[in-house]
Amino acid sequence: MSRPTRTAEEARADLETPQALLRRSGFAAALPLFAADLDDAADLDGARRLVTSHGRRLWAEAVRGSPATADDRPLYWARLTLTARLRSWRPGFPLSEADRADLLSRLEHASRGHDALVFPPDDGLLRVIVTGFDPFGLDDDIRRSNPSGVAAITLDGAALTVHGRRAVVRTALFPVRWRDFTEGIVERALLPHYTADSGAADAVITVSQGRPGWFDLEVYNGARRGGGADNDGRTAEGPIPLPPQVPVPHPRPQWTTTSLPCARIAAADTGHHPVRGNTEVTEIPAGGGPSRVRGPRRRAPRAGGGRPPASPQRCLGCLGHADGSRVPAPGDGAAGPVARPPDRRTGPLVRSAGRGRRRTRAGTAPTLRRPAGPRGRHGAGAVSRQGSVPALRRRLANGKRTAGHR
Repeated sequence: MSRPTRTAEEARADLETPQALLRRSGFAAALPLFAADLDDAADLDGARRLVTSHGRRLWAEAVRGSPATADDRPLYWARLTLTARLRSWRPGFPLSEADRADLLSRLEHASRGHDALVFPPDDGLLRVIVTGFDPFGLDDDIRRSNPSGVAAITLDGAALTVHGRRAVVRTALFPVRWRDFTEGIVERALLPHYTADSGAADAVITVSQGRPGWFDLEVYNGARRGGGADNDGRTAEGPIPLPPQVPVPHPRPQWTTTSLPCARIAAADTGHHPVRGNTEVTEIPAGGGPSRVRGPRRRAPRAGGGRPPASPQRCLGCLGHADGSRVPAPGDGAAGPVARPPDRRTGPLVRSAGRGRRRTRAGTAPTLRRPAGPRGRHGAGAVSRQGSVPALRRRLANGKRTAGHR
């Protein structure tokens, strides 16, 4: 039997720029440690435990860093080196392709924070989930980050006060691959937070990469995939498929609408980056080809407000869950400004906001803090720098529970 081939996305991880970034960040240590543990796996159950453990460790290290130096790229490239190794692994026990696919799914799930969307047991708490995306467009510029991914790893564990109530944020990342969305990655990660008998999410905010210079509030999302290529170079244009057993209203909506107070947000002082409500869509009029209009007119969709390849499907999935499950959880989509590429191949991200000042979309610039609770040796995921590369290597090696590792 021939060895499984790497995906196009995994092959990029061998290029010099990603490898240099992994070495610089300390995340290069993840692969040899993972490979050694794989070689020691005695059976399938042991393999399941170790891929989940290594995935959680990657996520924990990504979210524990300082907000001032947040970078989503080490996590992205390290994950790909691990999935490539797992795809080619030949264990000393029988491993079916279905079992290998399950192991890959477990690694993806854990390293994206999907099984860390756990909130403290407090009925008075506001539970907020924020999701971001992997970098994409890497054949054009291998250095690219995704500001939505940076937002996700920065906000995980943040707490703030909203109208006198404490709100806690948990975050997760999604890939830019059509096959994952077809297989139901959004539904598996988020549907439990809409349908839970208790402790359901109070808000789910999807963030993606938009255009340079401003934030787009994605007012409408259509039930159709665009023609853009994903990170594996594949396209999947057409109606968005939904996995079975997903609660969806009948007839299935062709459009979903944000629950954000767009006018109020757009009118607020947002500093360097203005906020705009993006109502532009492309519909298929009766008897004709696509035409650009301002806001849906209840016709068949061609494109909504989301710009990255998978953003409309991810946002539609979140909003569709709220509609289909009848849970009153707001579901919102926003596209953040593009981060300029670093000046050097592996240097830090260059954020056009300048002077390191952070503002919310409403311009209020609240002070975020980590919530209290037993979430590792730094307390409740307290903000701390990743520290030196040797220190990061030691943490990856010894598997200690770190901030964000729940």
